[in-house]
Amino acid sequence: MSAGRWLVPLLVLATGCMARPRGGYVEESDSSEGEVDWSGRQGEVLELDLTNGAPETMNVGGLFPLPASRTFVGLVRAIERAEENSDTTGVYLRLGATSLGWARTEEFGRLLGGLRRAGTPVVCHADSLDNASAWLVARGCDRIWLSPGGEVNTVGIAGQVLYFKGVLDKLRVRTQFIAAGKYKSAAESFTREGPSEEARESLTATLASIRETWLTEAAAARKGHAKVGESLEHGPWTAPEAKAHGLVDAIGFETEARKDALERGSARQTEVRFGPKATGEPATGLAELIRVLAGTDEGTGGQPHVVVVPAQGAISIQSRGLFGDAGITSKALTKTLRRLAKDKSVKAVVLRIDSPGGSALASDLMWHEVMKLRKKKPVIASVGDMAASGGYYLAAAANKILAERTSIVGSIGVFGGKVTVNEALAHFGVNTVTFPASPEPGAAERAAYLSPLAPWDEATQGRVKKQIENIYDLFVKRVAEGRGMKIDAVRKVAEGRIWSGAQGKERGLVDEFGGLNRALELARQMANLDADASVRVEGGVESLLELLMLGDEASSAEVIAAVQRLESRRGQAWASIPIPVRPFITSLEPLLQGEHTLATMPFAVLVK
Repeated sequence: MSAGRWLVPLLVLATGCMARPRGGYVEESDSSEGEVDWSGRQGEVLELDLTNGAPETMNVGGLFPLPASRTFVGLVRAIERAEENSDTTGVYLRLGATSLGWARTEEFGRLLGGLRRAGTPVVCHADSLDNASAWLVARGCDRIWLSPGGEVNTVGIAGQVLYFKGVLDKLRVRTQFIAAGKYKSAAESFTREGPSEEARESLTATLASIRETWLTEAAAARKGHAKVGESLEHGPWTAPEAKAHGLVDAIGFETEARKDALERGSARQTEVRFGPKATGEPATGLAELIRVLAGTDEGTGGQPHVVVVPAQGAISIQSRGLFGDAGITSKALTKTLRRLAKDKSVKAVVLRIDSPGGSALASDLMWHEVMKLRKKKPVIASVGDMAASGGYYLAAAANKILAERTSIVGSIGVFGGKVTVNEALAHFGVNTVTFPASPEPGAAERAAYLSPLAPWDEATQGRVKKQIENIYDLFVKRVAEGRGMKIDAVRKVAEGRIWSGAQGKERGLVDEFGGLNRALELARQMANLDADASVRVEGGVESLLELLMLGDEASSAEVIAAVQRLESRRGQAWASIPIPVRPFITSLEPLLQGEHTLATMPFAVLVK
């Protein structure tokens, strides 16, 4: 089904801040901070620089991926190594203004909290905090520093959905959408001026579940500060107010926080193990370029190992669509999964999923490939912030599904439709006439099935409804087969409804709570590997030459010309759209490319 170019339903929840530019990583204290006696100190303070974030995937835009050590996988591995290193006497975390996704926040806070409980002091510094990052430092840090000019924006979680029916009516733009599942409310953004009771129920219940986890654990983590519980939803707070309410412990600059970390860790210096200046990062050059293009830092030498495959973003058949964002493509992921199936040194695969869905066809193709892979080796689905609709379709094929309580799962439903502009054009004197080749009755309506210049007639709409219902039944069947559930049991939790990870586990959509760290542990166990078996990250995205639509024999001149063409197509409009929102926009793109049905989230859900 085709659709108009207005298909951009967005939900924005308590938006967080973008990361600020990085600073230095080992600095001398200001003279005003006093002299420090470094003599006799031993040990090492592990420094984690998150000021540039910790993305789920290496494919963060542009032609060259990040090295795996700079992704969330690398961050988790850095914590694992810190736990194993007896020389680590403390941790210093630099956040800047970064806020991770909600599920990553839950896992990272838990990992830092584990170091604290083991007796390792954890000192954190931020320039600003929001709902999620305040929860992170509350759970993970012994001492929380905030910049003097910083702020704590703990304002509570709420939802905002855009409804376009009013403006579309004024423009005389007609919409026709069909959904399978009473909670599959994507079409409501175009067909209603407000939410249905089902949509309100689904979203409100999910947010309430996430809120309960957030408030309960943040207050418990700061139980020595009586005002924290009542302060988490009543910001924003200035730095002095945040300290008075127990949300932070100290106000000062990075140099002061680092000095505090060194003193608490009885160490002479910090060692950066995550971030742009991490120890072991080679200088930029030919070797670095090859390593970045490979997308991985941790060689295995053919030894048995686990592979993590990040699957983030909207789902489509192939990449480089209208918006220039690769996301999850069945073409690239299929190639990766088939390669891993043949590689005898790969003993288990962790699919790290963070996706609102997209193309139903691509989702089904990838489901099939994961089902084939799991017959040869264990496959663990590790849910990041969400595995919804097509994202859950993919996860359902794994042997096990792990998610955080604050993840979003489910949305097992399908919708499709189109936007027609013939009435709007007629208002300005532009009329549309369809000339069918066949003289049969209804031939014109059928031929214009995908056209934005003609609405569906009753017969065509009936056929479309059958298509949508068929794909929905297939989706339910795939989940039942992958999860080992009865179809009736899946239908009870389907209907397009979203669930938090906590709700999903109660309903059999999630096997256990846990993040990437636990997924790696489980993968090693299921593959009978040692607890310290190597981990490698594989891309699941097209190679550079494929993205440039060139063959393996392309000359240097052809590659340079293709790069210039590709970069010239990257529009300013796309660059202006916030990065967290892009997967939800691109998940609708298959409609514009002629696909019939989508398995995608009905709106963007950003909880920070």
